[in-house]
Amino acid sequence: MNNLQLFSVEGKSVFITGASRGIGKALAIGFAKAGAKVICASSKAGGTAQTIDEIESFGGKAFGVHADLANTDEVEALLSSILAEHGTMDVVINNGGTISRFPAAEYPLNEFKKVIDVNVNAAFLINQVLGKEMIKQGHGKIINIASMLSFTGGLTVPAYTASKHAIAGVTKALANEWASLNIQVNAIAPGYFATDNTQALRDNPSRNQEIEKRIPSGEWGQPEQLVGAAIFLASESSQYVNGHILAVDGGWLAR
Repeated sequence: MNNLQLFSVEGKSVFITGASRGIGKALAIGFAKAGAKVICASSKAGGTAQTIDEIESFGGKAFGVHADLANTDEVEALLSSILAEHGTMDVVINNGGTISRFPAAEYPLNEFKKVIDVNVNAAFLINQVLGKEMIKQGHGKIINIASMLSFTGGLTVPAYTASKHAIAGVTKALANEWASLNIQVNAIAPGYFATDNTQALRDNPSRNQEIEKRIPSGEWGQPEQLVGAAIFLASESSQYVNGHILAVDGGWLAR
């Protein structure tokens, strides 16, 4: 195997949640361009239609599925259906998530629970169910999408912060148990990227200026800039990388 082949994901089956827009859409298109078969999940029926159309426009392979990640029954049904139709996944990317912004003193408990259900509980269930299949097949790559708020506290997003700290912890815990079974479990922590989740920050002139000032590269990231890191963690080149939280942040943590 030459050095470039180490980074190949051609022919791999890749399951990506939150693939209707933003980071998930960019990852789905990036993996499809690299020759992978991509199963694109969203919360609503037809939610990934645009993503799939773009992939098929260049001859890529993609399939759309849907489930409300806050609903355990729907997630379990989704996982059963993709295993029945597509078989075991080579790569799982837990990207689907939600965020709610309220001052901590006024944060509604039902919103807190919803964020945890979507961002943590669903991700763990997906890891567990598809991880069992990876154990049977003797290999697999799991990539959880963490955040800068896996390291810091943030403002007005206590539920999201708690969920992303939890994602970092779950990533490390699963890596400890599954590394010896030839399953690599890692996470990517995006910095400040221009997506729907960060629209409120970009629309706030003072917060936007604070963030851009702290990023050494001086600008928000674009979702496509995460593709390389994801392919690295999904390929043979990361075979000895496990339990790692890879920051892709334009240098934000270094400042």
